[in-house]
Amino acid sequence: MDLKLAGQSVLITGASQGIGQGLAHAFAEEGVDLHLTARNSARLEDLKKDIESEHDVKVYPHALDLTEPGACERLTEAVGDIDILVNNAGVIPSGTLAEIDERTWRKGWELKVMGYINLCRIYYDKMKARGHGVIINNIGNSGEIFDPRYIAGTTGNAGLMALTRALGGHSLDDNIRVVGVNPGPVDTDRIYSMLKKRAKDTLGDESKYRELQAGYPLGRPAHVHEVTDLIVFLASYRSGYTSGVVYTVDGGISSRRSII
Repeated sequence: MDLKLAGQSVLITGASQGIGQGLAHAFAEEGVDLHLTARNSARLEDLKKDIESEHDVKVYPHALDLTEPGACERLTEAVGDIDILVNNAGVIPSGTLAEIDERTWRKGWELKVMGYINLCRIYYDKMKARGHGVIINNIGNSGEIFDPRYIAGTTGNAGLMALTRALGGHSLDDNIRVVGVNPGPVDTDRIYSMLKKRAKDTLGDESKYRELQAGYPLGRPAHVHEVTDLIVFLASYRSGYTSGVVYTVDGGISSRRSII
């Protein structure tokens, strides 16, 4: 299926690892030029070399911390106009209300919640001026499952789901699509860290995390491509009537009322 994305440009935040890294490769396969941002400059440079050795696309790394004052503005000034924005950066810490103090809560939200909001605000106006664009927010299925053991994450992700629907419900009036994706557990380092913490809390031994993983659909987390392929499709003209919705990719876990 030709997604007709070749020649377009995308900005991917949190691109140095996990889903963000997978997205960089997936968009490059479609001939999309890449603007990649994350804190880790060395990882971004390695990713640039890998992609440019395999695909005829341009890769522009932007190493910076999006939580710093004015960082989003500096990033967008350096990047310029794009066709697609994928908000992907940020990890909100797990824990209960008693365990997550205000400083930790605010720090977790600064990158993922406020970072998404700030880039949506800036790029929506830019895309409106150009007459087209796509914004995809990679959120997380905890926004659908109100787990008290991940209270900062479930609250933040629920807010980003609301942002996506509120913005995307009317965005096609400006020829802009805003879509969300809620992955469940994905085969990245982060999910194994969460599993080990949950195994220590519930089973008394973090080495028993595989016992928790065995309860997943198919006994495994999602492969990275099972998330990234959907995001690339949603960014394409093949999904041109899709806006103001959030797609869940978790093998049915949210219907079981569990985030991991």
